[in-house]
Amino acid sequence: MAAGRLSSAVLLLLNMAGAVLAPRGALHPGPPAAVAEDDADVEFFFFPFLVLYKSGRVQRFMGTDTVPAATDPATGVASRDVVVDAAAGLAVRLYLPSLATNSTAAGAEGGRLPLVVFYHGGAFVTESAFSPTYHRYLNTLASRARVLAVSVEYHLAPERRLPTGYDDAWAALLWALANARSTGPGAGADPWLSRHADPARLFLAGDSAGGNIAHNMAMRAGREGLEGGAAIRGLALLDPYFWGKRPVPSETRDEDTRRWRERTWSFVCAGRYGIDDPVINPVAMPPKEWRRLASARVLVTVAGLDMLSARGRAYVRALRESGWRGEAELYETPGEQHVYFLDKPDSEKAAKEMEVVVDFINGGQGSSTSLSMDE
Repeated sequence: MAAGRLSSAVLLLLNMAGAVLAPRGALHPGPPAAVAEDDADVEFFFFPFLVLYKSGRVQRFMGTDTVPAATDPATGVASRDVVVDAAAGLAVRLYLPSLATNSTAAGAEGGRLPLVVFYHGGAFVTESAFSPTYHRYLNTLASRARVLAVSVEYHLAPERRLPTGYDDAWAALLWALANARSTGPGAGADPWLSRHADPARLFLAGDSAGGNIAHNMAMRAGREGLEGGAAIRGLALLDPYFWGKRPVPSETRDEDTRRWRERTWSFVCAGRYGIDDPVINPVAMPPKEWRRLASARVLVTVAGLDMLSARGRAYVRALRESGWRGEAELYETPGEQHVYFLDKPDSEKAAKEMEVVVDFINGGQGSSTSLSMDE
């Protein structure tokens, strides 16, 4: 699950505690008569992300800021927002690098760019494809890797609990492929995708909860197939969010921590999926299920100080041992916390991790060893 963006966890906790314990009028601007009697009663406190009140109101503490689509002055990448399904409330943000300086590699494929469908993190309950954090990351990725990126604005829990986010992710993937395969101006095809995206070079990527989503989209593609026989060339899982009932090697055995992880997972899916369901615990899948993973290559990144890192390593081990006929790469950054590359995007380690992702998309053979850097 995504780490907080604030520099002080203590300060954040105090702010949230103040919000939860504040007088009812402080939480609800406006006439007191408009406040439901039970609105100040807490149903679930999902630290550090949000509070759900018994009235149904949700108060988020982070990940709610957004920025408009635009041409990024630092990278030259243009972005625009597109409504995929107005009735369902599904939208995406597209990122297109400057074509005037297209790389030779992109030109070798008829001028078309690899298509990256990206799913943001945030524990399934916060953040956005339109947030400044992900807007910056996608601008950099599109520029460095020379890709057309589709960042998906899926619905969040608890307003829309899983599997809604999974269904949104699948619908956006199918939409992107259909538009990339359209060669004519008709049928309402998106001009960026139809002119510039190469559906034969499809990649799925995501961080934290988004990594979980990307994995599950590749599994669904293996079960159901993609339109036109499309194949996923690569799957990049960045500090992915997986868990399970029993600890894997080097994972915490603290019972309170494990119970809390199980409770929060039940919160985001309303108990629909148990903690050992394959959507959250793919490590427990039998080998034949792993072999359904519809990707030729997989990259998993983990951070050394991240509680989720052990499960990421176990994912790679299980995949390699399953008989799946692809290439699995593990990249570890020691001395860093969960999704540090979003929190400290200008750091040397974040730059190194970006190089690994870019190299993965561009077909390079990255190292499967841990990153060695001076701490």
